[in-house]
Amino acid sequence: MARYGAYARDTRETRVKVELSLDGTGQASVDTGFGFADHMLTLLAFWAGFDLTLACRGDLEVDAHHSLEDVAICLGEALRQALGDRIGIARVGQAKVPMDEALCEVVLDLSGRAYLVYREDVLPPVIAGEEKDLWREFMKSLAHSAHMNLHVHFAYGQNGHHLVEAAFKALGLALRQATTVTGARVPSTKGSLD
Repeated sequence: MARYGAYARDTRETRVKVELSLDGTGQASVDTGFGFADHMLTLLAFWAGFDLTLACRGDLEVDAHHSLEDVAICLGEALRQALGDRIGIARVGQAKVPMDEALCEVVLDLSGRAYLVYREDVLPPVIAGEEKDLWREFMKSLAHSAHMNLHVHFAYGQNGHHLVEAAFKALGLALRQATTVTGARVPSTKGSLD
């Protein structure tokens, strides 16, 4: 059975549409209007092995905050939908990825409970023309909408592009691991995930 999710969101600030297949080949068609975000989301899909189609039209004349926040909400909802009852998934994933001088670690649990730990004291204030907090807000919205426990730790580095790229590659690898079907029951001693 195909593990597929789709979600759309239409507000005064953004219009977002996402389609996601967990059992894909890493193909992505992403257009947010913010090139750096397109690059990061394409990396995420590639390293996760997901097929992703994502389009966003947002109020970029303000900044990229609303667009990236709403993209994360829609992506998380599509992921949750694609996971269905989560029977048999590995549930937990982790990856540590270097990108030149930068290193980032992502650990996550598709537990059904949303939580974000975001440790960074190395990101430069501005990355690709946007404030660094944009990426914390993206991860927060993704964790919340996917009902995922997500830990992102920027260990060290200097270049903002390298640091964020390492994070998205690690996120993709951790999601690939966590969404892999390894059994035939709900991965919880409780018998349910919530």
